[in-house]
Amino acid sequence: MPLNDNMRGALLMTAATAGFACNDALMKLAFETVPVAQGIFCRGLVAIVLIGLLAWRTGALRCRPSRREWRVLALRTGAELGATVTFLQAISMMPLAAATSVLQFVPLAVTMVAALLLSEPVGWRRWSAIAVGFLGVLVMMRPGTAGFEATLLYPMATVVFITARDVLTRYMEPATPSVFVSFLTILTVTFFAGVAMPIQGAVAIDLTTAALFVIAASFIMVGYIMSVTGMRVGDISAVSPFRYTVLVWAMLLGFLLFEEVPDTPTLIGAGMVVAAGLYTLWRETRRGPTRTAAEASTRPFSPTGRGP
Repeated sequence: MPLNDNMRGALLMTAATAGFACNDALMKLAFETVPVAQGIFCRGLVAIVLIGLLAWRTGALRCRPSRREWRVLALRTGAELGATVTFLQAISMMPLAAATSVLQFVPLAVTMVAALLLSEPVGWRRWSAIAVGFLGVLVMMRPGTAGFEATLLYPMATVVFITARDVLTRYMEPATPSVFVSFLTILTVTFFAGVAMPIQGAVAIDLTTAALFVIAASFIMVGYIMSVTGMRVGDISAVSPFRYTVLVWAMLLGFLLFEEVPDTPTLIGAGMVVAAGLYTLWRETRRGPTRTAAEASTRPFSPTGRGP
């Protein structure tokens, strides 16, 4: 039976989320013996080579942004740096599925900020979905109870940084190549990780750990390419919901590699966030699917593994 475009897009997006989850799991494994800053630095060196080659091949390195564009790029890169540090710090300290579940609030947060700062129209139904999603995050965090996990503040900070990054992306000039932005971002993230290494400490890396960084960087690049391709092959309304399959991969890898089993509040809260996100996506695609798909297909690579 031949696959239509939407089925191919759905399979590509599912494979992309598997790549992102594998990247997270491999980095979590590496963080058992390597400090976070050193891990970001080592993976960044590999990513610089991969993205640098892509930027050279596409001619993106010839880009000359305007002064205004440099300011936007600096703010966006700062937000990406914050997102990378906080998320990788999160997975080094807490279950993989729990950190991944909180990040599913990002689409709702972007919708909220777009309404407040960019004057995009958001009706009461989507505001209600945002409220349900936020309530789901609170269910996972359980503030004020004995089960409260302070480490969940790290992925919540990641949500804030990614939201800021995505909003700033909308201010970028269309002529600026996404690959150029990606290369600039990974250079900056890797540089600051290198600066932080003497502060946090560094250890000798064996061949196994080095292989983890190489494979993790490869997974995140493949995941990014597949996610972009999937969004361009199929309709956004058919493909985007498969982003949430990352939760399945995260729970599976967490169980197989770290013997992690999500507790009931995490499962309930994650379900609320995903349901709210899917509803918001459905409302977005009814309002303007072509615009949304076009934006998603040109979004720059994210070192956190949370691209388009």
